[in-house]
Amino acid sequence: MPQSPIELKGSSFTLSVLHLHHTDPALVRSALAEKVSQAPAFLKNAPVVVNVSALTQGVNWRQMQQAIAASGLHIVGVSGCKDEQLKRLISRSGLPLLTEGKEKKPADNVPPQAPAVVPTVENLPTKTRVIATPVRSGQQIYAKNCDLIVTNNVSAGAELIADGNIHIYGVMRGRALAGAGGDKNCQIFCTHLSAELVSIGGVYWMMDQIPGEFFAQASRLYLQDGELTIQTLN
Repeated sequence: MPQSPIELKGSSFTLSVLHLHHTDPALVRSALAEKVSQAPAFLKNAPVVVNVSALTQGVNWRQMQQAIAASGLHIVGVSGCKDEQLKRLISRSGLPLLTEGKEKKPADNVPPQAPAVVPTVENLPTKTRVIATPVRSGQQIYAKNCDLIVTNNVSAGAELIADGNIHIYGVMRGRALAGAGGDKNCQIFCTHLSAELVSIGGVYWMMDQIPGEFFAQASRLYLQDGELTIQTLN
């Protein structure tokens, strides 16, 4: 029997979610252009899901879609849509309506537990990739299904990607993406944080979003309630 020309398999991808907070396409386009210019290697031609849950009034979807595309981003779906008319417009534009996974909420009257300062041995992956040489501009290091440890400097324009945690024992000027497979429990540890971009589980900060008091300092980043959080690394 001849082999089929196609094969359909299940898989998972980490996508950035663009949350819209304004219905003016011109304002959105301007804000996106500024963001893309700050990290073009990460955002240019990047696939995104557009979340419209915060929009409380009508939006010209055709113009909004054009504004987002003009910034270089590629819309792969739309989430958070509650308005039936907008749903129809989105469907007619050829985009799927998606439902984002929701994080579990703590039970009533049970205070949420703060994340551990240091991951325990039991929580560490079974393997770790260690890079002892400098990571130069244009290089990309990927640690699949494990932690990544870099014991040297990371230049601007370099990219570190790990499905687990990322540790940088040097000056970090490039991009660090931990939890690339979607694990939101991963963390980033850095002895000198001057990164162009940091990301955990698809939630990211550009350089200008890193609080100034932590810049060029030893820092730890993790997600708390779905938001990036940073503290001094002691």
